[in-house]
Amino acid sequence: MDLKADTREFLATRRARITPDRAGLPAYGGNRRVPGLRREEVAMLAGVSVDYYTRLERGNLRGVSEEVLEALAEALQLDDAERIHLFDLARAANASGAARSRARRAPAPVLRPAVQRILDSMAATPAFVRNSRLDILGANLLGRALYAPMYDSPERAPGQPPNTARFHFLDTGAAHAFWGERWERTAHNAVAILRAAAGHNPYDQGLTQLVGELSTRSEDFRRLWASHDVRLHQTGTKVVHHPAVGRLELDYEALPLPADSGLQMNVYTAAADSPSADGLKLLASWAATTLAEADAHVKEHR
Repeated sequence: MDLKADTREFLATRRARITPDRAGLPAYGGNRRVPGLRREEVAMLAGVSVDYYTRLERGNLRGVSEEVLEALAEALQLDDAERIHLFDLARAANASGAARSRARRAPAPVLRPAVQRILDSMAATPAFVRNSRLDILGANLLGRALYAPMYDSPERAPGQPPNTARFHFLDTGAAHAFWGERWERTAHNAVAILRAAAGHNPYDQGLTQLVGELSTRSEDFRRLWASHDVRLHQTGTKVVHHPAVGRLELDYEALPLPADSGLQMNVYTAAADSPSADGLKLLASWAATTLAEADAHVKEHR
């Protein structure tokens, strides 16, 4: 990842989206040469000099104080995810050489057996654990059933866990069928999660390789990556069109695993007595007769 370039584009794109009216500033003259605010306007709102803000927007966050970062976040009207991203970029810019080396050498987090047992104990609820690169490191039977198209995708890297972003952008026919009319929104969210992960750890080689591959192979990914949007994945509703049971509308909660930095457990539920609750029961039956039998067959021939 190019930290300076990412910082430069992030600040420039946030500035471009804010009009003087939205910032509470008078818009003198009707012929503005730039979209959104001018640099001098952001500098005034943040209480810094134009030269200092220009330095920041050129990608240099070294030595910037928390007070200035907070003022900048306020001036650019950043949401929680964007504010965290700005502070992540500044932390990475100020990291020592030793800290950068440790980050590059740090092993990727893995799924502990105890966490897999927790997943397996949630028999009536789809659940899986993913890392910040959107690799699904483990799931229970119902979670695997829910995301069966992703597990079965021909774009799944051999010997590697399923990856949500690879499914979105490289297996587009299956992804469009699975997400339906929400494909664009879901794809945007996936890229925004990866962008936030890149700011948090720009030295993640696996993430760099994934972004490079997707950028090379998918025009949609390149377009969304260039937006520099970031997102926190905490709670919400997903609608999927499962090939075996049809439409499912599921609420999800993303639960960080404190002992496993970078990992989170996603758990899905359906409203009681809803068509989706009935669909989950049907999915559980399908999983028991299809996936469980397939697993038993594999174990038998090992």
